[in-house]
Amino acid sequence: MRILADYFRVMRQYRRRVGRYPNLFRPTRFTEKVQVAKLRWRIPRMVVLADKVLAKQVVAEELGREWTTPTLYAGRSLPPRDARNWPMPFVIKANNWSGGNYFVTGPQPPDWDDIERSVDYWMGRTFGRSFGEWVYREIPPQVLVEPYIGAGEPPVDYRLHVFDGRADFVSVNWERFAGLKRAVYDRDWQRLPFIMSDDAEPYYGNDIPPMPRSYPEMIRAAEHLAAGFPFARVDFYEIDGLPRFGEVTFYPNSGFIRLPEELDLKYGAMWPDELPANG
Repeated sequence: MRILADYFRVMRQYRRRVGRYPNLFRPTRFTEKVQVAKLRWRIPRMVVLADKVLAKQVVAEELGREWTTPTLYAGRSLPPRDARNWPMPFVIKANNWSGGNYFVTGPQPPDWDDIERSVDYWMGRTFGRSFGEWVYREIPPQVLVEPYIGAGEPPVDYRLHVFDGRADFVSVNWERFAGLKRAVYDRDWQRLPFIMSDDAEPYYGNDIPPMPRSYPEMIRAAEHLAAGFPFARVDFYEIDGLPRFGEVTFYPNSGFIRLPEELDLKYGAMWPDELPANG
């Protein structure tokens, strides 16, 4: 019954956000194939890579510990207040949800009452249910605390989109606090005239970040982590010229994005025709 409910939920949400019903049986569009991934892919490694705690262990083992941000704490709930002696600045995250982040940057002391309310909300919800995102339902929720990386603004976010084992384009996001800016480049770092969002426009100012020095290493790492999947998006930062792993997602924007039709079809065609039904 759950899979049937998920199908109806996906159909309804896609229609509401994209403006048409998806073809879930003969998908041709990128956004349709994301829906099929949510409904049909049941690959155990997806759960591991989407879990922010377990993914760091995989990356440390397969790429090297230098690719990961240190873990200050991980657990089912926050420790007692007198044990929260983490060096500032730091970030508190939910391991099973890309939107669950609480930045503690100072100079004021942490607002633990507000933080605890946020963490209780994260730990009490089953993420993925609303949009039929199977992988997030399967992740046991944990709190993850990491050092805040970057200076002031969070570091530039490089999101590599990997199709059938090959990184094809990268979405660059920066100035998250001041007003998010976005640009997209192809594999060879040539600017593309779109962004992976339908609520903003591509940024064409003079302060666009240059290609990161570690970009070739990011490509190799993304293709390694995404191997065996028809599609995955692998995110990185660059800290002092060295690549740093961010996260892996299989459902960017949950597939609910109004891409130009030619792009929706182009990137849909880059997925293999045979999508895995299970792992």
